[in-house]
Amino acid sequence: MEEQIHATLKILIIGESGVGKSSLLLRFTDGTFDSEIGSTIGVDFKVKTMRTDGNNVKLAIWDTAGQERFRTLTPSYYRGAQGVILVYDVTRRETFAKLDNWLNELETFSTKHGIVKMLVGNKIDKTNREIDRNEGLRYARKHSMLFIEASAKTCDGVECAFEEVVEKILQTPGLWEAEGHNKAVTLSDSASNQAGESCCSLW
Repeated sequence: MEEQIHATLKILIIGESGVGKSSLLLRFTDGTFDSEIGSTIGVDFKVKTMRTDGNNVKLAIWDTAGQERFRTLTPSYYRGAQGVILVYDVTRRETFAKLDNWLNELETFSTKHGIVKMLVGNKIDKTNREIDRNEGLRYARKHSMLFIEASAKTCDGVECAFEEVVEKILQTPGLWEAEGHNKAVTLSDSASNQAGESCCSLW
């Protein structure tokens, strides 16, 4: 018999085209990497159940196209999301420069107060870096985001990015509700202490 699902969370992955959003999603959900993966057309969607703090949490993860022509999908895409992973490519400064636009869009269309934001600098396996870690960290702190650098190719930081977003959502009162209950469940002390052991940099 299927174990009880403690909560179902909607998480978005946003950012410019080509930063590796689909690769991060594929690495996290399927444990694979495809260097020939094409650009997302419209929206991709995957479901993954993970165990955190003794509870099963179902994640509905939405991966959106970064191209301008798909922006008509935006309002419905953001609706009800509790977490967002904002991705840039550490080897392409223009993808970092566009982060303000994505944050403005998030602010405009997000329907949840206190949505958890994670900034991910992807492709750290490459040598032609244009944005160093401290620059990404400063930006994340300025905008009250969690931060991590990652590589979908080598798997560095990928699991942690999603796990930290989920932990933070579950620690935010009113952002989610337990399955079958009308109010949020109080998490154990070990969950609230997770931030101190985080593999991500906090704001």
